Amino acid sequence: MLRLALPTVGAMLAQSIVNEVDIVFLGRLPCPESSNTQAALLPSLVMLWAFGGSLSAISVGTQAFTARRDAEGRHVDAGSVLTNALALALGAGVVFTLLAYLAMDSVIALAAPTAAVREAARSYLEWRLLGITSMAATFALKAFFDGIGKTHVHLVASVVMNVLNVILCVVLIFGSPGLGVPKLGIAGAGIAGFVSTWVGLAVMVAFALRPGCRARYQPFRAPSLSRALSWDLVKLSTPSGVATVVIMTGVMMFVAIALKLDELAPIGAVSALCPGGKAEPVNGAATTVIIGLLKLTFSAGLAFGTSTATLVGQSLGEKDAAKAEAFGWTSAKLGLLIFGVVGLVELAFAPQILAFVTHSPLVQAAALTPLRIMGIATPIIAVGMIMVEALFGAGNTRFVMIAQFSLHFGVLVPFAYVLGVVFGLGLSGIWIAAGCYALALAAVMCWKFRRGEWKTIAL
Repeated sequence: MLRLALPTVGAMLAQSIVNEVDIVFLGRLPCPESSNTQAALLPSLVMLWAFGGSLSAISVGTQAFTARRDAEGRHVDAGSVLTNALALALGAGVVFTLLAYLAMDSVIALAAPTAAVREAARSYLEWRLLGITSMAATFALKAFFDGIGKTHVHLVASVVMNVLNVILCVVLIFGSPGLGVPKLGIAGAGIAGFVSTWVGLAVMVAFALRPGCRARYQPFRAPSLSRALSWDLVKLSTPSGVATVVIMTGVMMFVAIALKLDELAPIGAVSALCPGGKAEPVNGAATTVIIGLLKLTFSAGLAFGTSTATLVGQSLGEKDAAKAEAFGWTSAKLGLLIFGVVGLVELAFAPQILAFVTHSPLVQAAALTPLRIMGIATPIIAVGMIMVEALFGAGNTRFVMIAQFSLHFGVLVPFAYVLGVVFGLGLSGIWIAAGCYALALAAVMCWKFRRGEWKTIAL
Protein backbone atom coordinates (compact mmCIF):
# COMPACT_ATOMS: atom_id res chain seq x y z
CA MET A 1 0.00 0.00 0.00
CA LEU A 2 2.74 2.47 0.95
CA ARG A 3 4.90 1.52 -2.04
CA LEU A 4 2.11 2.47 -4.38
CA ALA A 5 0.80 5.43 -2.40
CA LEU A 6 3.94 7.40 -1.55
CA PRO A 7 4.81 8.45 -5.14
CA THR A 8 1.15 9.37 -5.61
CA VAL A 9 1.22 11.45 -2.42
CA GLY A 10 4.30 13.28 -3.70
CA ALA A 11 2.68 13.86 -7.09
CA MET A 12 -0.62 15.13 -5.69
CA LEU A 13 1.15 17.41 -3.22
CA ALA A 14 3.27 18.80 -6.05
CA GLN A 15 0.13 19.26 -8.15
CA SER A 16 -1.55 21.14 -5.29
CA ILE A 17 1.46 23.34 -4.68
CA VAL A 18 0.79 24.98 -8.05
CA ASN A 19 -2.17 26.76 -6.44
CA GLU A 20 -0.57 27.11 -3.00
CA VAL A 21 2.32 28.98 -4.64
CA ASP A 22 -0.26 31.46 -5.92
CA ILE A 23 -1.62 32.00 -2.40
CA VAL A 24 1.85 32.57 -0.92
CA PHE A 25 3.04 34.91 -3.67
CA LEU A 26 -0.22 36.87 -3.82
CA GLY A 27 -0.01 37.27 -0.04
CA ARG A 28 3.21 39.25 -0.59
CA LEU A 29 1.53 41.90 -2.72
CA PRO A 30 0.81 45.24 -0.98
CA CYS A 31 -2.35 45.56 1.11
CA PRO A 32 -5.25 45.52 0.22
CA GLU A 33 -4.23 43.94 -3.11
CA SER A 34 -2.97 40.90 -1.24
CA SER A 35 -6.29 40.19 0.50
CA ASN A 36 -8.36 41.06 -2.58
CA THR A 37 -6.41 38.65 -4.78
CA GLN A 38 -6.41 35.91 -2.14
CA ALA A 39 -10.16 36.34 -1.67
CA ALA A 40 -10.59 36.16 -5.47
CA LEU A 41 -8.43 33.07 -5.84
CA LEU A 42 -10.73 30.63 -4.04
CA PRO A 43 -13.96 31.23 -6.02
CA SER A 44 -11.81 31.24 -9.17
CA LEU A 45 -10.34 27.84 -8.33
CA VAL A 46 -13.78 26.53 -7.39
CA MET A 47 -15.03 27.53 -10.84
CA LEU A 48 -11.96 26.00 -12.48
CA TRP A 49 -12.63 22.72 -10.69
CA ALA A 50 -16.36 22.85 -11.37
CA PHE A 51 -15.59 22.69 -15.09
CA GLY A 52 -12.14 21.14 -15.29
CA GLY A 53 -12.62 18.85 -12.30
CA SER A 54 -15.95 17.52 -13.48
CA LEU A 55 -14.42 16.73 -16.87
CA SER A 56 -11.39 15.22 -15.17
CA ALA A 57 -13.75 12.72 -13.56
CA ILE A 58 -13.11 10.65 -16.70
CA SER A 59 -10.10 9.51 -14.68
CA VAL A 60 -12.39 7.51 -12.36
CA GLY A 61 -13.63 5.24 -15.13
CA THR A 62 -10.19 5.17 -16.75
CA GLN A 63 -8.48 3.95 -13.61
CA ALA A 64 -11.16 1.38 -12.75
CA PHE A 65 -11.13 -0.16 -16.25
CA THR A 66 -7.34 0.02 -16.61
CA ALA A 67 -6.66 -1.64 -13.27
CA ARG A 68 -9.02 -4.53 -14.03
CA ARG A 69 -7.79 -5.06 -17.61
CA ASP A 70 -4.16 -4.97 -16.53
CA ALA A 71 -4.78 -7.44 -13.69
CA GLU A 72 -6.56 -9.73 -16.18
CA GLY A 73 -3.49 -9.64 -18.45
CA ARG A 74 -5.33 -7.73 -21.20
CA HIS A 75 -2.65 -5.11 -21.65
CA VAL A 76 -3.64 -3.90 -25.11
CA ASP A 77 -7.21 -3.45 -23.87
CA ALA A 78 -5.82 -1.34 -20.99
CA GLY A 79 -4.06 0.83 -23.59
CA SER A 80 -7.33 1.16 -25.49
CA VAL A 81 -8.93 2.56 -22.33
CA LEU A 82 -6.34 5.35 -22.33
CA THR A 83 -6.87 6.09 -26.02
CA ASN A 84 -10.60 6.51 -25.58
CA ALA A 85 -10.25 8.47 -22.35
CA LEU A 86 -7.86 10.96 -23.97
CA ALA A 87 -10.15 11.39 -26.97
CA LEU A 88 -13.03 12.19 -24.62
CA ALA A 89 -10.93 14.56 -22.50
CA LEU A 90 -9.57 16.52 -25.45
CA GLY A 91 -12.86 16.75 -27.33
CA ALA A 92 -14.98 17.66 -24.33
CA GLY A 93 -12.23 19.94 -23.01
CA VAL A 94 -12.80 22.43 -25.82
CA VAL A 95 -16.55 22.49 -25.13
CA PHE A 96 -16.11 22.84 -21.36
CA THR A 97 -13.62 25.66 -21.84
CA LEU A 98 -16.07 27.62 -23.98
CA LEU A 99 -18.86 27.04 -21.44
CA ALA A 100 -16.60 28.21 -18.63
CA TYR A 101 -15.83 31.48 -20.39
CA LEU A 102 -19.52 32.06 -21.03
CA ALA A 103 -20.36 31.46 -17.35
CA MET A 104 -17.37 33.32 -15.91
CA ASP A 105 -18.91 36.75 -15.32
CA SER A 106 -22.10 35.35 -13.81
CA VAL A 107 -20.21 33.09 -11.40
CA ILE A 108 -17.84 35.88 -10.37
CA ALA A 109 -20.74 38.26 -9.75
CA LEU A 110 -22.41 35.66 -7.56
CA ALA A 111 -19.35 34.64 -5.54
CA ALA A 112 -17.30 37.83 -5.16
CA PRO A 113 -18.64 40.57 -2.85
CA THR A 114 -16.69 43.63 -4.06
CA ALA A 115 -15.64 45.15 -7.37
CA ALA A 116 -11.96 44.72 -6.49
CA VAL A 117 -12.36 41.01 -5.80
CA ARG A 118 -14.44 40.52 -8.95
CA GLU A 119 -11.85 42.25 -11.11
CA ALA A 120 -9.05 40.15 -9.61
CA ALA A 121 -11.01 36.92 -10.20
CA ARG A 122 -11.69 37.89 -13.81
CA SER A 123 -8.02 38.69 -14.45
CA TYR A 124 -7.02 35.27 -13.11
CA LEU A 125 -9.69 33.19 -14.85
CA GLU A 126 -9.20 34.79 -18.26
CA TRP A 127 -5.91 32.88 -18.42
CA ARG A 128 -6.38 29.97 -16.03
CA LEU A 129 -9.44 28.56 -17.82
CA LEU A 130 -7.19 27.81 -20.81
CA GLY A 131 -5.87 24.91 -18.72
CA ILE A 132 -9.17 23.02 -18.47
CA THR A 133 -8.40 20.73 -21.42
CA SER A 134 -4.85 20.03 -20.27
CA MET A 135 -6.14 19.28 -16.77
CA ALA A 136 -8.61 16.68 -18.01
CA ALA A 137 -6.11 15.03 -20.37
CA THR A 138 -3.46 14.92 -17.63
CA PHE A 139 -5.87 13.23 -15.24
CA ALA A 140 -6.76 10.64 -17.91
CA LEU A 141 -3.06 9.81 -18.32
CA LYS A 142 -2.54 9.81 -14.55
CA ALA A 143 -5.42 7.37 -14.12
CA PHE A 144 -3.92 5.04 -16.72
CA PHE A 145 -0.47 5.01 -15.12
CA ASP A 146 -1.95 4.68 -11.62
CA GLY A 147 -4.09 1.81 -12.86
CA ILE A 148 -1.04 -0.14 -14.05
CA GLY A 149 0.86 0.68 -10.86
CA LYS A 150 3.26 3.28 -12.34
CA THR A 151 2.43 6.01 -9.84
CA HIS A 152 5.85 7.67 -10.19
CA VAL A 153 5.00 9.03 -13.65
CA HIS A 154 2.66 11.71 -12.36
CA LEU A 155 5.19 12.58 -9.67
CA VAL A 156 7.82 13.43 -12.30
CA ALA A 157 5.34 15.48 -14.34
CA SER A 158 4.14 17.34 -11.23
CA VAL A 159 7.68 18.26 -10.15
CA VAL A 160 8.50 19.61 -13.62
CA MET A 161 5.22 21.52 -13.68
CA ASN A 162 5.86 23.04 -10.25
CA VAL A 163 9.38 24.22 -10.96
CA LEU A 164 8.16 25.97 -14.08
CA ASN A 165 5.17 27.45 -12.25
CA VAL A 166 7.31 28.94 -9.47
CA ILE A 167 9.67 30.54 -11.98
CA LEU A 168 6.82 31.99 -14.03
CA CYS A 169 4.99 33.23 -10.92
CA VAL A 170 8.03 35.14 -9.67
CA VAL A 171 8.56 36.75 -13.06
CA LEU A 172 4.93 37.47 -13.94
CA ILE A 173 3.26 38.33 -10.61
CA PHE A 174 5.92 40.81 -9.47
CA GLY A 175 7.39 41.72 -12.86
CA SER A 176 10.97 41.64 -14.05
CA PRO A 177 12.35 44.92 -15.42
CA GLY A 178 15.49 43.16 -16.56
CA LEU A 179 13.43 40.88 -18.80
CA GLY A 180 11.05 43.64 -19.81
CA VAL A 181 8.11 41.96 -18.04
CA PRO A 182 5.67 44.29 -16.23
CA LYS A 183 4.03 43.44 -12.91
CA LEU A 184 0.88 41.45 -13.76
CA GLY A 185 -0.30 40.51 -10.26
CA ILE A 186 -2.97 37.82 -10.15
CA ALA A 187 -3.15 37.71 -13.96
CA GLY A 188 0.47 36.56 -13.92
CA ALA A 189 -0.49 33.70 -11.60
CA GLY A 190 -3.20 32.67 -14.08
CA ILE A 191 -0.74 32.66 -17.00
CA ALA A 192 1.82 30.66 -15.02
CA GLY A 193 -0.81 28.10 -14.00
CA PHE A 194 -2.18 27.38 -17.45
CA VAL A 195 1.25 27.21 -19.12
CA SER A 196 2.50 24.82 -16.42
CA THR A 197 -0.44 22.43 -16.83
CA TRP A 198 0.22 22.05 -20.56
CA VAL A 199 3.90 21.34 -19.90
CA GLY A 200 2.89 18.72 -17.31
CA LEU A 201 0.64 17.09 -19.90
CA ALA A 202 3.51 16.98 -22.38
CA VAL A 203 5.66 15.14 -19.83
CA MET A 204 2.92 12.54 -19.27
CA VAL A 205 2.51 11.98 -23.01
CA ALA A 206 6.27 11.50 -23.33
CA PHE A 207 6.12 8.68 -20.76
CA ALA A 208 3.26 7.03 -22.64
CA LEU A 209 5.30 7.15 -25.86
CA ARG A 210 8.31 5.35 -24.37
CA PRO A 211 9.09 2.09 -26.21
CA GLY A 212 8.25 -0.19 -23.28
CA CYS A 213 4.82 1.33 -22.76
CA ARG A 214 4.03 1.44 -26.48
CA ALA A 215 5.01 -2.20 -26.97
CA ARG A 216 3.00 -3.51 -24.03
CA TYR A 217 -0.11 -1.31 -24.08
CA GLN A 218 -0.15 0.17 -27.61
CA PRO A 219 -1.82 3.48 -26.67
CA PHE A 220 -2.83 6.24 -29.09
CA ARG A 221 -3.89 3.84 -31.87
CA ALA A 222 -6.83 5.09 -33.93
CA PRO A 223 -8.26 1.56 -34.35
CA SER A 224 -8.59 1.40 -30.56
CA LEU A 225 -11.25 4.10 -30.58
CA SER A 226 -14.54 2.49 -29.65
CA ARG A 227 -17.97 4.00 -29.13
CA ALA A 228 -18.90 1.17 -26.78
CA LEU A 229 -15.81 1.60 -24.59
CA SER A 230 -16.13 5.39 -24.62
CA TRP A 231 -19.75 5.08 -23.54
CA ASP A 232 -18.77 2.68 -20.74
CA LEU A 233 -16.19 5.22 -19.54
CA VAL A 234 -18.76 8.00 -19.64
CA LYS A 235 -21.36 5.94 -17.76
CA LEU A 236 -18.93 5.00 -15.01
CA SER A 237 -17.34 8.45 -14.74
CA THR A 238 -20.44 10.65 -15.01
CA PRO A 239 -21.58 10.18 -11.38
CA SER A 240 -18.11 11.26 -10.27
CA GLY A 241 -18.33 14.30 -12.54
CA VAL A 242 -21.71 15.20 -11.12
CA ALA A 243 -20.34 14.71 -7.61
CA THR A 244 -17.51 17.12 -8.46
CA VAL A 245 -20.01 19.75 -9.61
CA VAL A 246 -22.01 19.20 -6.42
CA ILE A 247 -18.90 19.55 -4.29
CA MET A 248 -17.77 22.71 -6.07
CA THR A 249 -21.26 24.21 -5.83
CA GLY A 250 -21.33 23.43 -2.12
CA VAL A 251 -17.87 24.91 -1.66
CA MET A 252 -18.87 28.01 -3.63
CA MET A 253 -21.88 28.49 -1.35
CA PHE A 254 -19.65 27.86 1.67
CA VAL A 255 -17.24 30.56 0.45
CA ALA A 256 -20.16 32.92 -0.23
CA ILE A 257 -21.23 32.53 3.42
CA ALA A 258 -17.68 33.40 4.53
CA LEU A 259 -17.69 36.47 2.29
CA LYS A 260 -21.12 37.38 3.67
CA LEU A 261 -19.45 37.73 7.07
CA ASP A 262 -17.30 40.51 5.64
CA GLU A 263 -20.45 42.38 4.60
CA LEU A 264 -22.17 41.86 7.96
CA ALA A 265 -19.19 42.68 10.17
CA PRO A 266 -16.67 44.94 8.41
CA ILE A 267 -13.36 45.30 10.20
CA GLY A 268 -13.01 48.84 11.47
CA ALA A 269 -9.27 48.65 12.08
CA VAL A 270 -8.45 48.01 8.45
CA SER A 271 -7.51 51.64 7.83
CA ALA A 272 -4.57 51.25 10.18
CA LEU A 273 -3.16 48.48 8.04
CA CYS A 274 -4.16 49.33 4.46
CA PRO A 275 -3.12 52.63 2.89
CA GLY A 276 -6.03 54.94 2.18
CA GLY A 277 -8.33 53.07 4.57
CA LYS A 278 -9.32 50.55 1.91
CA ALA A 279 -11.41 47.63 3.14
CA GLU A 280 -9.79 44.23 3.44
CA PRO A 281 -12.04 41.12 2.92
CA VAL A 282 -10.65 39.37 5.98
CA ASN A 283 -13.02 36.40 6.21
CA GLY A 284 -12.87 35.71 2.48
CA ALA A 285 -9.07 35.85 2.47
CA ALA A 286 -8.86 33.72 5.64
CA THR A 287 -11.12 31.09 4.07
CA THR A 288 -8.92 31.01 0.96
CA VAL A 289 -5.84 30.54 3.13
CA ILE A 290 -7.41 27.73 5.18
CA ILE A 291 -8.72 25.86 2.14
CA GLY A 292 -5.37 26.35 0.46
CA LEU A 293 -3.61 24.72 3.41
CA LEU A 294 -6.22 21.98 3.66
CA LYS A 295 -5.84 21.24 -0.05
CA LEU A 296 -2.43 19.80 0.78
CA THR A 297 -4.15 17.41 3.17
CA PHE A 298 -6.92 16.74 0.64
CA SER A 299 -4.34 15.99 -2.04
CA ALA A 300 -2.37 13.60 0.14
CA GLY A 301 -5.59 11.88 1.25
CA LEU A 302 -6.73 11.67 -2.35
CA ALA A 303 -3.38 10.12 -3.24
CA PHE A 304 -3.89 7.38 -0.65
CA GLY A 305 -7.41 6.96 -1.97
CA THR A 306 -6.22 6.74 -5.58
CA SER A 307 -3.74 4.03 -4.67
CA THR A 308 -6.50 2.25 -2.80
CA ALA A 309 -8.71 2.46 -5.90
CA THR A 310 -5.93 0.86 -7.96
CA LEU A 311 -5.42 -2.00 -5.51
CA VAL A 312 -9.15 -2.57 -5.09
CA GLY A 313 -9.64 -2.59 -8.87
CA GLN A 314 -6.72 -4.93 -9.48
CA SER A 315 -7.86 -7.29 -6.74
CA LEU A 316 -11.35 -7.43 -8.20
CA GLY A 317 -9.78 -8.08 -11.60
CA GLU A 318 -8.01 -11.04 -9.98
CA LYS A 319 -11.39 -12.19 -8.59
CA ASP A 320 -10.17 -11.70 -5.01
CA ALA A 321 -12.79 -9.58 -3.24
CA ALA A 322 -11.38 -10.34 0.22
CA LYS A 323 -8.02 -8.91 -0.82
CA ALA A 324 -9.76 -5.81 -2.20
CA GLU A 325 -11.55 -5.28 1.11
CA ALA A 326 -8.31 -5.72 3.07
CA PHE A 327 -6.63 -3.04 0.97
CA GLY A 328 -9.52 -0.64 1.65
CA TRP A 329 -9.42 -0.99 5.42
CA THR A 330 -5.61 -0.99 5.55
CA SER A 331 -5.54 2.29 3.66
CA ALA A 332 -8.14 3.81 5.99
CA LYS A 333 -6.10 2.80 9.05
CA LEU A 334 -2.92 4.23 7.54
CA GLY A 335 -4.77 7.43 6.71
CA LEU A 336 -6.10 7.75 10.24
CA LEU A 337 -2.60 7.32 11.68
CA ILE A 338 -0.59 9.45 9.24
CA PHE A 339 -3.07 12.29 8.95
CA GLY A 340 -3.63 12.24 12.68
CA VAL A 341 0.01 13.34 12.97
CA VAL A 342 -0.53 15.96 10.24
CA GLY A 343 -3.55 17.28 12.12
CA LEU A 344 -1.54 17.60 15.34
CA VAL A 345 1.06 19.65 13.46
CA GLU A 346 -1.67 21.94 12.12
CA LEU A 347 -3.08 22.26 15.64
CA ALA A 348 0.24 22.98 17.35
CA PHE A 349 1.87 25.24 14.77
CA ALA A 350 -1.17 27.06 13.36
CA PRO A 351 0.22 30.60 14.10
CA GLN A 352 3.55 29.87 12.43
CA ILE A 353 1.88 28.25 9.40
CA LEU A 354 -0.45 31.21 8.92
CA ALA A 355 2.39 33.72 9.29
CA PHE A 356 4.16 32.03 6.38
CA VAL A 357 1.11 31.97 4.12
CA THR A 358 -0.19 35.52 4.68
CA HIS A 359 1.39 38.72 5.95
CA SER A 360 -1.92 40.27 7.02
CA PRO A 361 -2.32 40.22 10.84
CA LEU A 362 -6.10 40.45 10.46
CA VAL A 363 -6.25 37.43 8.16
CA GLN A 364 -3.93 35.49 10.47
CA ALA A 365 -6.15 36.25 13.47
CA ALA A 366 -9.35 35.33 11.63
CA ALA A 367 -7.93 32.04 10.34
CA LEU A 368 -6.30 30.83 13.56
CA THR A 369 -9.24 29.11 15.31
CA PRO A 370 -10.74 27.65 12.10
CA LEU A 371 -7.35 26.14 11.16
CA ARG A 372 -7.11 24.51 14.58
CA ILE A 373 -10.64 23.14 14.17
CA MET A 374 -9.69 21.59 10.86
CA GLY A 375 -6.48 20.23 12.35
CA ILE A 376 -8.67 18.15 14.66
CA ALA A 377 -10.79 17.05 11.69
CA THR A 378 -7.84 16.24 9.38
CA PRO A 379 -7.66 12.46 10.04
CA ILE A 380 -11.45 12.18 9.60
CA ILE A 381 -11.21 14.03 6.28
CA ALA A 382 -8.53 11.61 5.12
CA VAL A 383 -10.59 8.53 5.99
CA GLY A 384 -13.61 9.91 4.14
CA MET A 385 -11.59 10.64 1.01
CA ILE A 386 -9.88 7.24 1.06
CA MET A 387 -13.20 5.44 1.31
CA VAL A 388 -14.67 7.56 -1.50
CA GLU A 389 -11.82 6.53 -3.79
CA ALA A 390 -12.06 2.88 -2.72
CA LEU A 391 -15.70 2.85 -3.83
CA PHE A 392 -14.73 4.60 -7.07
CA GLY A 393 -12.13 1.90 -7.71
CA ALA A 394 -14.80 -0.75 -7.28
CA GLY A 395 -17.11 1.06 -9.72
CA ASN A 396 -19.67 2.19 -7.12
CA THR A 397 -19.75 5.77 -8.37
CA ARG A 398 -23.50 6.39 -8.22
CA PHE A 399 -23.72 5.97 -4.46
CA VAL A 400 -20.87 8.45 -3.93
CA MET A 401 -22.66 11.00 -6.12
CA ILE A 402 -25.91 10.71 -4.14
CA ALA A 403 -24.10 10.81 -0.80
CA GLN A 404 -22.08 13.90 -1.73
CA PHE A 405 -25.21 15.72 -2.87
CA SER A 406 -27.03 14.88 0.36
CA LEU A 407 -24.15 15.83 2.64
CA HIS A 408 -23.23 19.09 0.93
CA PHE A 409 -26.73 20.48 0.80
CA GLY A 410 -28.02 18.72 3.90
CA VAL A 411 -25.06 19.30 6.24
CA LEU A 412 -22.25 21.56 5.00
CA VAL A 413 -24.12 24.55 3.56
CA PRO A 414 -27.07 24.82 5.99
CA PHE A 415 -24.92 24.16 9.06
CA ALA A 416 -22.40 26.78 7.88
CA TYR A 417 -25.11 29.42 7.50
CA VAL A 418 -26.88 28.59 10.75
CA LEU A 419 -23.73 28.40 12.88
CA GLY A 420 -21.81 31.20 11.20
CA VAL A 421 -24.55 33.77 10.48
CA VAL A 422 -27.71 32.93 12.45
CA PHE A 423 -25.97 31.93 15.70
CA GLY A 424 -23.26 34.56 15.18
CA LEU A 425 -20.28 32.22 15.54
CA GLY A 426 -18.63 33.79 12.52
CA LEU A 427 -15.82 32.09 10.68
CA SER A 428 -15.34 29.53 13.45
CA GLY A 429 -18.98 28.52 13.08
CA ILE A 430 -18.76 27.80 9.37
CA TRP A 431 -15.62 25.72 9.89
CA ILE A 432 -17.30 23.76 12.69
CA ALA A 433 -19.91 22.93 10.03
CA ALA A 434 -17.11 21.75 7.74
CA GLY A 435 -15.89 19.43 10.50
CA CYS A 436 -19.41 18.02 10.91
CA TYR A 437 -19.56 17.38 7.16
CA ALA A 438 -16.20 15.56 7.25
CA LEU A 439 -17.38 13.31 10.08
CA ALA A 440 -20.63 12.50 8.25
CA LEU A 441 -18.77 11.74 4.99
CA ALA A 442 -16.34 9.35 6.69
CA ALA A 443 -19.14 7.57 8.53
CA VAL A 444 -21.34 7.12 5.43
CA MET A 445 -18.49 5.91 3.20
CA CYS A 446 -17.16 3.46 5.78
CA TRP A 447 -20.69 2.09 6.26
CA LYS A 448 -21.14 1.59 2.52
CA PHE A 449 -17.75 -0.03 2.05
CA ARG A 450 -18.42 -2.40 4.95
CA ARG A 451 -21.74 -3.54 3.40
CA GLY A 452 -19.77 -4.96 0.48
CA GLU A 453 -22.25 -4.67 -2.44
CA TRP A 454 -19.38 -3.20 -4.50
CA LYS A 455 -17.77 -6.65 -4.65
CA THR A 456 -20.28 -7.82 -7.26
CA ILE A 457 -20.04 -4.82 -9.65
CA ALA A 458 -18.92 -6.01 -13.10
CA LEU A 459 -16.81 -3.84 -15.39
